[in-house]
Amino acid sequence: MAATVAQIIKIMDEVAPPWLAEEWDNVGLQIGDPRLPVRRIWVALDPSPEVVKAACEKKVDLLITHHPLIFRPLKSIDFDTPGGSIIQMAAHHRLAIFSAHTNLDIVRDGVNDVLALRLGLRHLAMLQPVHAGERSKEDISPLTGGETEHGIGRIGSLAKASSLKSLVSMVKRKLKLDFVKVAGNPAMKVTRVAICSGSGSSLMQTFLSSKAQAYISGDIHYHDAREAETANRAIIDIGHFPSEHLMVDALAQQLESIISKAGIEAEIIACTIEKDPFKII
Repeated sequence: MAATVAQIIKIMDEVAPPWLAEEWDNVGLQIGDPRLPVRRIWVALDPSPEVVKAACEKKVDLLITHHPLIFRPLKSIDFDTPGGSIIQMAAHHRLAIFSAHTNLDIVRDGVNDVLALRLGLRHLAMLQPVHAGERSKEDISPLTGGETEHGIGRIGSLAKASSLKSLVSMVKRKLKLDFVKVAGNPAMKVTRVAICSGSGSSLMQTFLSSKAQAYISGDIHYHDAREAETANRAIIDIGHFPSEHLMVDALAQQLESIISKAGIEAEIIACTIEKDPFKII
């Protein structure tokens, strides 16, 4: 059977309940008509001009992204601005854009768990747990019932103890990275690792209060690295894009399984044109 934008949104709200999102975030339908039919869905990290243009050319009906198109209330829409041109393009081609951001980071089996699984971490726990009572319960997903523990970041054990230098090599290999930024003694012994997808500086004190010797995240500040050095801990900054982009394939596969079981006829495609905006020159 065919589905509408609203029906796919309902599925996404079960995958990543909106009540888990941070207060400053803007998740959900960014632009589009919930009543329109959906036959082709793209999953991407960002609703960038390049991604939206390609989605429109490929006649995509719904673009699901991690980062929202609209973060703050709009006072005007100028089609000559990057944001305005995206809105104009999406509206003209009747492309709906939906975002699951911090709720997809926080939810169990979300972005952080995908990253932890890729790195081979075991015995996972929430670095900073979030319970239903800490969020609005007005829109709690029937799948969770508000009882399941979720959290920001994860902490887990390595399969075997490793030096920081060896851990860095493993991270680069498993995430297919040419470089990372590292703070800490290369000979340091590491048995437990904390991670946070995206920007991890806000969890630095939580990491330092944990039993993890190393912290893997992106957008780590200079003074955070100095503090980690002082505490005889380690930082591996893998960058914002690499820490989150792996959610694209994972979410596309998850959605494909869900809609297939529901008897919904829609094509799910993981967007392959995105690249890290940062380059080492």
